[in-house]
Amino acid sequence: MHATLPLLKETDFPAITRAKLETLQVNLGYRCNQQCLHCHVNAGPMREENMSTETVVQVLQFLKSSGIKTLDLTGGAPELNPNFRYLVEQARKLDVHVMDRCNLTVLLEPGQEDLAEFLAQQQVEIFASLPCYLEENVDAQRGKGVHASSIAAIKQLNAAGYGIEGSGLDLNFVYNPGGPFLPPPQIQLQADYKRELKSKYDILFNQLFTIANMPIKRFGSTLISKGQFETYMTLLKDAHQNANAETVMCRSLISIDYKGYAFDCDFNQMLDLPLKYNSKPKIHIKDINASELEDLPVVIADHCYGCTAGQGSSCGGALSA
Repeated sequence: MHATLPLLKETDFPAITRAKLETLQVNLGYRCNQQCLHCHVNAGPMREENMSTETVVQVLQFLKSSGIKTLDLTGGAPELNPNFRYLVEQARKLDVHVMDRCNLTVLLEPGQEDLAEFLAQQQVEIFASLPCYLEENVDAQRGKGVHASSIAAIKQLNAAGYGIEGSGLDLNFVYNPGGPFLPPPQIQLQADYKRELKSKYDILFNQLFTIANMPIKRFGSTLISKGQFETYMTLLKDAHQNANAETVMCRSLISIDYKGYAFDCDFNQMLDLPLKYNSKPKIHIKDINASELEDLPVVIADHCYGCTAGQGSSCGGALSA
């Protein structure tokens, strides 16, 4: 695995300061039932890192003390953490909106037979990875048979009410390119997804979000191996839009790793670039006062261009039309 941070540290990316904290993003661990080529987490079936019960309790204490009303759960496959359901249930009792970054095929894993019903019961918003509506493209990026399994999982979610108008259960899909290029316009691609998935599989969903591939971890290492790293970085920089920097996720979100340490975003977490707070090299969630984060500088490096290129990219999809 090639290290990408040495190639990213020196940057001319514009400075960013934090706004009011609105979202707590929590990585529950790196274990996943898939091992995708684009994965910026290096997640996979052999990873054993998982957030402990103690740290999950600390996350809940922070939610309660901070008054934050959005909890964004990611991984790996966050549902494979034994504490996933407890965290969701307790967060919902605090009237916190919960988002699940779901890879879809986890719904077919042993022990997850009732996952769709659980998520619906807790009114969890789902952001599901579906890099294309075409079988060959999905399987090329995520592994043979993933497309068929994803379609079966989506049908489970539709049956539970997800994506159905008036249900209040949002099912969103997330697209990322299959290689070193920018995603197409989000609105246009969403129309293609809705048309193709409805006509071929009678599938319904709410929104499509497009996300650029980050030049870090597995994807970044692949770029280096193929001699494409510099070309991809040039593409991102040439497509940079200053306006996108005003709405990037790191201004209103902090990302917590499976050990409980804080970062400005999930990408910084993977590069081990901790949140700057109280002059400490690393800060744990149990030691953070949410009201003190506003106006702090965001830690930046060259990978930040991945969020501001073209129509922009964040955990919430495109930043501009």
